Amino acid sequence: MPNDKLAGSRTEMKCLNAPQDDDSCSSNSNDFAYSDFPKKIPLNGQYPDADAESLNFLSDHNPSKKKYETEYHQGSASFGMSVFNLGNAIMGSGILGLSFAMANTGIALFVILLVSVAIFSLYSVHLLLKTANEAGALVYESLGYKAFGIPGKLAASCSITMQNIGAMSSYLFIIKYELPIVIQSFTGAHDGEWYINGDYLVILVSIIVILPLSLLRNLGYLGYTSGLSLLCMVFFLIVVIIKKFQIPCPLPIIDGGNETMHMFNSTPHSDNVTTDDDTCKPKYFVYNSQTVYAIPILTFAFVCHPTILPMYDELKDRSRRKMQNVANVSFLAMFIMYLLAALFGYLTFNIHVGPELLHTYSKFYKHDILLLVVRLAVLAAVTLTVPVVLFPIRTSVGHLLFPKKDFSWIRHVIITLSLLAGTNILVIFVPSIKDIFGFIGASAAAMLIFILPSAFYLRLVKKESMKSMQKIGALMFLILGFAVMFGCMTLIIYDWIVNSMEDQGH
Repeated sequence: MPNDKLAGSRTEMKCLNAPQDDDSCSSNSNDFAYSDFPKKIPLNGQYPDADAESLNFLSDHNPSKKKYETEYHQGSASFGMSVFNLGNAIMGSGILGLSFAMANTGIALFVILLVSVAIFSLYSVHLLLKTANEAGALVYESLGYKAFGIPGKLAASCSITMQNIGAMSSYLFIIKYELPIVIQSFTGAHDGEWYINGDYLVILVSIIVILPLSLLRNLGYLGYTSGLSLLCMVFFLIVVIIKKFQIPCPLPIIDGGNETMHMFNSTPHSDNVTTDDDTCKPKYFVYNSQTVYAIPILTFAFVCHPTILPMYDELKDRSRRKMQNVANVSFLAMFIMYLLAALFGYLTFNIHVGPELLHTYSKFYKHDILLLVVRLAVLAAVTLTVPVVLFPIRTSVGHLLFPKKDFSWIRHVIITLSLLAGTNILVIFVPSIKDIFGFIGASAAAMLIFILPSAFYLRLVKKESMKSMQKIGALMFLILGFAVMFGCMTLIIYDWIVNSMEDQGH
């Protein structure tokens, strides 16, 4: 997961000694003299004297830098390792919302949407790789700068920052949902106790665990939580499949006054009595007020685009075709995982699936040992991932507000506290995780998948005519991106207004 969030800390490729084929390098090699970003310094502590906080999530333009200072970097990551790393970047908390999306679209419509978003995401990767070769830039923000100057750089930076804030919020939501159930399982506490209140717990975890880790200047060692997070999600998927065959249908009827139901803020159908017709018969096409969240949830789940270019930089014997194949394999693997998680979660609960699948189980089987182990694994992974996600956000904010200032501990602490406090407030007052998935998926994710890659391609790839099929395809993709973003945002805001009016009416 955090590979995606640390993408801004990578730098550009210089195509000085690269193999001169049409897949590995554009013929326009003069563009590689562009030096918007300084030399790459990894987060793993390889250069202890380097200021980790100055890593170039958003670096200052330095046109006076000499061409040879950032020489061609031969990547060392194998094909298999690149597939694993990209899988880490794609996989995230979005998998927990896919069953909810399927419940509100039906199996057939969900599969159509899932296939479409996966194909669009792969096409977006194709546009990014081709644009990067033409422009000679391997950083998302640098492509924005070369395409549209400062506004393009800001658009890329703000989209990545919003996506990271959405990811960080979704992780804190998981803590808010799942930690109370874990504590109840160990202590047997009643619902009224303060120490099983999700709002209090997310603040405590943020102060005691996340804040000290976030204040470190170098978070390289926490990058290992990427693999841990992926393993936790695979474990979660296995348990979802197992539980489908263990949980009876129809489901046991839940007491309407259950506090968990209120905290969960489930779908409008949740107060229905479980009947054989509703609960045990899957639907293939569904449309209701929650259907609009399906596309943003799917786009949120597939965003990994800021990390594509740094991984391309690290690929051994790299070529554009080889990196595209890495993306194809990674997306196919995640597509299968997403489809299985959504399908078995939906078939288990049908209309009673909620916005966060793992929490849905607690309504019926609160003290199941296997589910408790899954919760502990997921909680450990997301808690350790939050500081990694916060790192590039803080770096970006620092570069935007204090572009030429030296490192300051006071500024470092204030920005960290502000970001963490703001995200906590968001998590406490936003009623459901589907609102985070929906809003970020419709805005930042749509920008990163649809709008920015196609806009950069249209602007920077000069050797193709605007009347060529490639440019026409990119233009249609750009138009589709704006339609997805504005259409979904409009319907989501309309749903919020309607729900708010209904709450006031009651």
